[in-house]
Amino acid sequence: VCKRMDLVCQRMLNQGFLKVERYHNLCQKQVKAQLPRRESERRNHSLARHADILAAVETRLSLLNMTFMKYVDSNLCCFIPGKVIDEIYRVLRYVNSTRAPQRAHEVLQELRDISSMAMEYFDEKIVPILKRKMPGSDVSGRLIGTAPVPGPSAALTTMQLFSKQSPSRQEVTKLQQQVKVNGMGLTALKREISELRIKVQEQQKQLQDQDQKLLEQTQIIGEQNARLAELERKLREVMESTVGNSSGSGSNEQSPRKRRKAVDSTDCPRKSKRLRNRK
Repeated sequence: VCKRMDLVCQRMLNQGFLKVERYHNLCQKQVKAQLPRRESERRNHSLARHADILAAVETRLSLLNMTFMKYVDSNLCCFIPGKVIDEIYRVLRYVNSTRAPQRAHEVLQELRDISSMAMEYFDEKIVPILKRKMPGSDVSGRLIGTAPVPGPSAALTTMQLFSKQSPSRQEVTKLQQQVKVNGMGLTALKREISELRIKVQEQQKQLQDQDQKLLEQTQIIGEQNARLAELERKLREVMESTVGNSSGSGSNEQSPRKRRKAVDSTDCPRKSKRLRNRK
């Protein structure tokens, strides 16, 4: 690969990681400015999911910073996983563009997968090679080797070695920054763990409420089944009684009809005699 092209790509990757950190800080400030101060009110706020997603992205950025930036600052390598930067930009733009985003684990699934794979590969395959190139390894090897011949030149070389071994101000400031980043990452992880515990407790309460509702519903269903059985029994008794009454009333109705026919037959000759007399 062309060395100039390699340097340009390394600068672009390093600048991309720094820019995505700044963009994330800006988005987080905007969301925090709109959220209420109380945590109880924040959970029911419309920007609660936005804040959860941004907090999870913050933990990912801190983990990536702890993994890569120590070697990037010492000019041993660049920020290698450029796809992670693209995915972080995608998540942040999604959070800014949508009013009701999905849950944090659904939005950040791809980012967690590729960032964890990148960090594991870097720690397993690339870090052992970079540790050989670090200046501290050469110094330790020289100090462990044969003792130099006493004299002024030997004194100078030992002083130079110890001066190389002692950290400079820049290294101390970098270490302090790294400690701050580690502390921020730990606080973010603690916050995420506390939020997850709260969510688990809420889900357990919901499950208990649902179990109680199921028990109540089963009791109500049992009572309704008993009532239905009683109603069916009563309906059967009513139907049997109505069938018996209808059979008895049918036999009683036939006798008055016969009586009416007999009366009519007796009245017919009388009516005929009356008609003849009138004529």
